[in-house]
Amino acid sequence: MDESLSTSPARAPLLHSLRHARRTDFNRMFAAVYFCAILVLLYRHALKLIHSATFASFLISLSFLISDTFLAFLWFTRQCFLMTIVYRDEYPENLQKTLLLKKSSSDFPALDVFICTADPYKEPPLRLVSTALSVMAYDYQTEKISVYVSDDGGSQVTLFACMEAAKFAYHWLPFCRKNNIIERSPEAYFAANHSSWSFDTEEIQKMYECMKQRVEKVLEKGKVGEEYITEELERKAFSKWADHGFTRQDHPTVIQVLLESCKNKDATSHLMPSLIYVSREKSRTSSHNFKAGALNVMLRVSATMTNAPIILNLDCDMYSNDPRTPLRALCYLLDPKLMSQLAYVQFPQIFHGINKNDTYSCEYKREFRCNPLGLDGVLGPTYVGTGCFFNRRAFFGGPSTIVPPEIPELGPNSVVNKFIQSQPVLELAHKVAGCNYEYKTKWGYEVGFKYGTLIEDFFTGFRLQCEGWRSIFCNPKRAAFLGDAPINLVDALNQLQRWSIGFLQVMFSSFCPLTFGTRYLGPLMGLAYTHYCLWPTWFIPLTLYAFLPQLCLLHGLSIFPKLSEPCFVLYLFLVLGAYGQDLLEFLIGEGTVQKWWNNQRMWMIRGLSAFLYGSLEFFLKFLGISTYGFGLTSKVIDDEQSKRYGQGMFEFGASSNMFVPLITAAIINLVSFLMGLVQVLRGSKMEGLFLQMFLAGFVVLNALPIYEAMVLRKDKGRIPFKTTATSTCLALALYGLVSLPHGNRN
Repeated sequence: MDESLSTSPARAPLLHSLRHARRTDFNRMFAAVYFCAILVLLYRHALKLIHSATFASFLISLSFLISDTFLAFLWFTRQCFLMTIVYRDEYPENLQKTLLLKKSSSDFPALDVFICTADPYKEPPLRLVSTALSVMAYDYQTEKISVYVSDDGGSQVTLFACMEAAKFAYHWLPFCRKNNIIERSPEAYFAANHSSWSFDTEEIQKMYECMKQRVEKVLEKGKVGEEYITEELERKAFSKWADHGFTRQDHPTVIQVLLESCKNKDATSHLMPSLIYVSREKSRTSSHNFKAGALNVMLRVSATMTNAPIILNLDCDMYSNDPRTPLRALCYLLDPKLMSQLAYVQFPQIFHGINKNDTYSCEYKREFRCNPLGLDGVLGPTYVGTGCFFNRRAFFGGPSTIVPPEIPELGPNSVVNKFIQSQPVLELAHKVAGCNYEYKTKWGYEVGFKYGTLIEDFFTGFRLQCEGWRSIFCNPKRAAFLGDAPINLVDALNQLQRWSIGFLQVMFSSFCPLTFGTRYLGPLMGLAYTHYCLWPTWFIPLTLYAFLPQLCLLHGLSIFPKLSEPCFVLYLFLVLGAYGQDLLEFLIGEGTVQKWWNNQRMWMIRGLSAFLYGSLEFFLKFLGISTYGFGLTSKVIDDEQSKRYGQGMFEFGASSNMFVPLITAAIINLVSFLMGLVQVLRGSKMEGLFLQMFLAGFVVLNALPIYEAMVLRKDKGRIPFKTTATSTCLALALYGLVSLPHGNRN
């Protein structure tokens, strides 16, 4: 580090700046007023509970007290993201001035990139190829970049795709440099409509199409035929799959160095980045700890080969969209005021291919773009599993106390002075990738990515901050990374169900954010992490409000204040205040009203499906009744599904039990709303039932795609008849079960 940069910051160029959001004071005042209103509501529920005249009224009052207590706590913890909102800007041009003009280029640290994949049939290999090439083509010293592909499926198809990427990189990297291309994912570049095409562009596109066809043919066959093997080294690599004992769940370690930066050069004689394929050893008798286990293997293997101080973690479908992204991350990681405490720089997850109004609300705008702005004003954002630049040192204890690994070569300060393909390096790399290597070590608990939950990203970031590290949220105007989002409802809900289980695992662990987190991080960060961990409990208030008021409406039982009662104003303020604040934050986060509507609709859908089933599965496992595993979200796009998704149609096609509570609620709300409407048309006074009518109507409005998929649609995305019939029978059973005598009306 330049002495002037560390001792004379006034003379050093500015690397980044920070400014506080102007709405912070308003958020704090509103929170104070709204909290008082919540206390009044809970006090009212408590009084009604105490003075209940019948058992039915007692149960109703108790249900609303429990439900609104959950809503109150979730709202309260949500405010932690709105109290310290900050925005940051980076100045990578000043970084270059400081570290390139005043010093030699060697002052840029080496960068190890981890790209994770697990199944070539759910995560297309061509997406992996584009992601790998996009980071290999960074505006960075190519000889300092090492790309490690973690194939947790142990597929020869994935290895073949990586080999093809290495061959194509020979032409692609100089093409990007020569033409100063911004979109360095070939898939994204060739899909874009460019104003002018040169002869070079046509030639490189032909090469890409040829590579694409070869990979797709191998994927279709499921194995690499002799016609695709051109070198003896390739034949030797693929011979490992010839062993009949080689399966996805049971196979030896496979490490293949495809490019080595000190040896391989591109078409213009520039050194190329290193590219290494890694498939860790798997055994049916050993625990593999899901993605966290794979990442820890990558930490160890990369330590034996390159041991770069900076690590970039990416999912296989999250390609780089800006070649200057590493420089933006270095604006923080090389800042002398931050570097000793900074664990990681997190970029937001941003998705391409989402339809105009984001039907399934898969952008997760609050979680990936809005909430991190608030956390960044305290100790920093959560780690979201991709698009994150790590300080390798952070995986080995807190900022002031290092936890040494079991062998010195794996330590963050170890210097690799041997070639990647030298015998000692390869032997050690194979050793540390073994499935039993971690036995009786601190990996996954004190060292590396943390075990104990399906959401290793969230838990690892949380634990790092508890150890004393902080993080930074970097959100440039041009998206740093772009990835794929689910385009059908089943995949979207399955993904969220897995997250729900993981959050509850953290909540009920010894590292509970409400206790452990608050003690080590302070109340704001502790409660913010608690908010995430209690996500699945949204199913409690959402389920109650989806059924109880509507079933009471069917029996003419009033459970909310009348329009003429003062308490009606309280309900009105609470509803409009919550939705108004949420809409405002969504619009400030560059959302639209239509996207917000779809977002709140999906929130109700998630509550009655993924949150409900995720919580149920967790507690069944907790009681030793059921088991769960890690499920991948499919990235394969069906043409018909894609067309319906582009039209904004809901995709219900697959028969899933997760849809049953959702459709049951839609049926009950529709019937109760229509029955109430009939009473109004007959001249009945509905003043006491107005809020219940409004609530049922609101649900009906949100459930229009469900009714359409039940009755009107004939395509493959409609709701299966079996699911509709099951839900209808359940709705009738619920109505019969809660039938109350008219004498119990309030």
